[in-house]
Amino acid sequence: MKTLCQCIIICLVIISCKSQKNEDAEVLNDSDFQEAPTKEPVKKESDIKIDPIGHATAILEWKGKTIYIDPNGGPKPFEGKKTADIVLITDIHQDHMNIDTLDSLDLSTTEMVVPQAVGERLPAEYTDRLIILNNGETKEVQGITIEAIPMYNLRQEALKFHPKGRGNGYIITLGKERVYFSGDTEDIPEMRALRFIDKAFICMNLPYTMTVESAADAVLDFKPKQVYPYHYRGSNGFSDVNKFISIVSKDPDIEIVQLDWYPE
Repeated sequence: MKTLCQCIIICLVIISCKSQKNEDAEVLNDSDFQEAPTKEPVKKESDIKIDPIGHATAILEWKGKTIYIDPNGGPKPFEGKKTADIVLITDIHQDHMNIDTLDSLDLSTTEMVVPQAVGERLPAEYTDRLIILNNGETKEVQGITIEAIPMYNLRQEALKFHPKGRGNGYIITLGKERVYFSGDTEDIPEMRALRFIDKAFICMNLPYTMTVESAADAVLDFKPKQVYPYHYRGSNGFSDVNKFISIVSKDPDIEIVQLDWYPE
């Protein structure tokens, strides 16, 4: 009789455990394994204003600071624009270092960041406001970090245009955003090695810089968050920017921004 009672108790314990296990499984199925609702990431608006003046020339405005990149075109494109706090010049060629345009602007309180080759060619009246920055160097100017990136040609037939070490591309850090201007360059290793670029302004014109295919391939390599095709007029007219856009579009994480660099 004692043995029979023990058997009944054991059976009841087993049944109770199985019942509890099933209840737990039901609880898990109903709640713990439900997928959490997904939300679209909130896209942060940039606080950098970009004004495409033309070809290689742009104006950046950020938190009360105004930066001119390669000012060119005489005084007219700058009418009504804010006076430059900083001017960046990439190279000695006239579409980048245009002394007539510089002379036409009020740069009396402006600091000018230039490579050594540009500094040597500017009139003496600019000497006191020059900040010489060569490839690989970084300086803080008015609270803004500016890095000089090499820019040069790779193709044998183009080496005469931009030798390594003469001109600068620039990375300008504005708050949490890093803005890259390529200057006149081909798809050099130094550009492909860039990382954490938020806005990249990439040239593409022959015979002076690079093809749209080379430009696009480099962009796919260093993966900026946004790419701005600029400086795309060459000796035979405009480069095929649509082809550049088509190639870069293979990476959905890179936003392509096309501005009007050649207004009539």
